[in-house]
Amino acid sequence: MLLLMLLTRIASPGPVFYRQKRVGLDGKHFFIWKFRTMKVSAETQTHERYFEELMRNDCPMTKLDAYGDRRLAPFGRILRASGLDELPQIFNVLCGEMSLVGPRPCTPNEFAHYEPWQRERVNGLPGLTGYWQINGKNKTTFNEMIVMDLFYLKNLSLLLDLKIMFKTCSVVAEQMVESKRPAQHNERDDTLRTPAPILPTLAESPRESPRLSTTILRLAKAAPKS
Repeated sequence: MLLLMLLTRIASPGPVFYRQKRVGLDGKHFFIWKFRTMKVSAETQTHERYFEELMRNDCPMTKLDAYGDRRLAPFGRILRASGLDELPQIFNVLCGEMSLVGPRPCTPNEFAHYEPWQRERVNGLPGLTGYWQINGKNKTTFNEMIVMDLFYLKNLSLLLDLKIMFKTCSVVAEQMVESKRPAQHNERDDTLRTPAPILPTLAESPRESPRLSTTILRLAKAAPKS
């Protein structure tokens, strides 16, 4: 961690850490810590508007990094792809605000746009990694992310957590490879890596929300046949 602190400091003048308010267990607010990956002068409104558009259109949540985000500091894209920028959140875990595995904590602005059924994802501690992160992540839509988070919370177990942590390593390696590719400007990767275990569990007990039912059906159709 000391090496990353030094790298962040040398690559971009300014604070080493970045603090941001997030929504945790039962909707309570707390601050997460990250290694700063953006320039000090970077504005955040662009990202907020972009994410609101992704939520509204329910399209794959491709990061702005993929299109060449000029707000990023040197080495920022690599730190994000490797997940090393999230390392300081181990202190959030030690404080009991987060867990090693769980849904990623959202921002208050994002949470304000949630529908009632989507707010159920805060019924568990947020995590450093999770079911969504190893099953498509930014290649999935917002609603698909929510469905995966609810699936995880319903099927919470030590074995599932161990499987997620083990697979996280290979997923991070893939993201590192993808981060070295040239930034794309005109197209997005709409490929969805759908996790098979989510389908029978959710299909047996569909929720009341029509949007969630539609998402489950779409996932079922896209799942590989055994």
